[in-house]
Amino acid sequence: MTRRIVRTSIQLGALTAIVLFLVFLLDNRFRVLPDAIHNHLPLHHPGLVITDITLATCSSLNPLSSCKLDAPKWHRIEKDLYLNKGWLNHAYVHIERKEEKELVEADRVILDVKVGRLDPTTSEKGPGAERWESRPGGIWLKRTARRHASDSTKAITAIDILFGADAVEARSGWEILDQPILLSNPGDNEEARLTVRRGPPVASERPKPRVRKDGRFKIMQVADLHLSTGLGTCRDELPAGHNGGKCEADVRTLEFLGSVLDSEKPDLVVLSGDQINGETSPDAQSAVFKFAEMFIKRSIPFATIFGNHDDEGSLSRQALMELTQNLPFSLSLPGPSSVEGVGNYYVEVLARAPSTYSALTLYLLDTHGYSPDERQFRGYDWLKKSQIDWFQATAHSLKNSPSHKGYHHTHMDMAFVHIPLPEYRQEGDIVQGSGTFAEPPTAPGFNSGFKKALVDEGVLAVSCGHDHVNDYCALSRSEGSGDIKDRNPELWMCYAGGAGFGGYGGYGHVIKGGYHRRVRVFEFEMDEARISTWKRLEYGDTERKVDEMLIVDGGKVVAL
Repeated sequence: MTRRIVRTSIQLGALTAIVLFLVFLLDNRFRVLPDAIHNHLPLHHPGLVITDITLATCSSLNPLSSCKLDAPKWHRIEKDLYLNKGWLNHAYVHIERKEEKELVEADRVILDVKVGRLDPTTSEKGPGAERWESRPGGIWLKRTARRHASDSTKAITAIDILFGADAVEARSGWEILDQPILLSNPGDNEEARLTVRRGPPVASERPKPRVRKDGRFKIMQVADLHLSTGLGTCRDELPAGHNGGKCEADVRTLEFLGSVLDSEKPDLVVLSGDQINGETSPDAQSAVFKFAEMFIKRSIPFATIFGNHDDEGSLSRQALMELTQNLPFSLSLPGPSSVEGVGNYYVEVLARAPSTYSALTLYLLDTHGYSPDERQFRGYDWLKKSQIDWFQATAHSLKNSPSHKGYHHTHMDMAFVHIPLPEYRQEGDIVQGSGTFAEPPTAPGFNSGFKKALVDEGVLAVSCGHDHVNDYCALSRSEGSGDIKDRNPELWMCYAGGAGFGGYGGYGHVIKGGYHRRVRVFEFEMDEARISTWKRLEYGDTERKVDEMLIVDGGKVVAL
């Protein structure tokens, strides 16, 4: 009797499994289960899926044409494919999107998107190739009404537009299409490219910089990239006639950056402002992704602050920071909302593994843009009292925190800004250590006292950008009336030198041998509490550590 019960139970279980499997197959294709059950099924992609894409064009000559389709159904991506440069023509991509739980039987989920003049089916092999649907602009969609299609890892869940023949995608889970959207009368406008995300958003974990096993940590400072939407236009490039006279600013800039990244292999990159050349960046997002992709594909953490040109394009400082801080390997943060500016934050570098203590603190602050009071203080803005108060309070708090007190070697601090401090031009209080002083420092006319705050909190060095053809390090000594060399060394103040061909590289100043783009490197030897610095050039003696010097030893500022 017991055997019969067991045998019957096994048979019923097998039959139930077969029935459930058949129902699943039928529902997957024909949606046979009621909505009450569907609504309780787990969703693979919580949120939205894309069910259709189209292109709307309009003309200034035709008042009846519209670039905005029916709002309840269509969502417009707010990027004019002509980048608002078309005198007559405008075009916008529209998408139809739904929450996965709201999909009905008539909805078709997009599994693939291509752009081209020919039907992609002609290049696909096999008699079972699915049909592609044509849309304006050479857009082709592969859609399906199969149940659970939205659960597929192939389902398109977001669409965006990037611009330029050199456009790249920096976000995890996104893919940029090979061919640009086909527009009528494109003129000289930058190519517009669809980029798609499959599946849910991929959260990027904030990296934790750490001193290497050999006790060293290397920072590369990249200043003034001046990237554009598209290839960019070179300024003051040297040597004249290089590469047959063909110079595409962003291409050459990024080739230089990639080469020096591969050579130096930094542990962290600090971008100290003017990554974006605002006036040539009608789509600043495309420019941001170009520099970010260089670090992401090499798994190098990076931190950014802004200069006076970054937000002169299509995005505000707040929008640029929101975009950048969510990218893989980004350490960038907007900072406290109560502090003036966007990008006032610090980065902690942990001691070598397995320690959880901080060995090095980097302070990054927003130096804003142009003077708010041109009549009294011409030129550029200055660090505000709220920023200096935040810095001092943060530095004091960190020094007294367990993460700092638990570190048994000499803890070191450094700062990065974009616009130089007024002390950079106080020649009576500084001694130039190395590099070129080729243009007067364009520091603010008002001195808000940040240099004194740096010294008071024990920061050993500060480095800036902004003045492209200055690349020196100068030693600031304490104030006094005696010989400058008899005063106490307080702070090293460095320039990185301009890295990008989209920004000026001469400015009318005569520089022996000409000015070649460059980056600055800081290497920290934590066991000796030592900081060395040098530069790397884009052209000429590219393998040499230019103007290498020791600026900190034993945790103390080295005197000249």
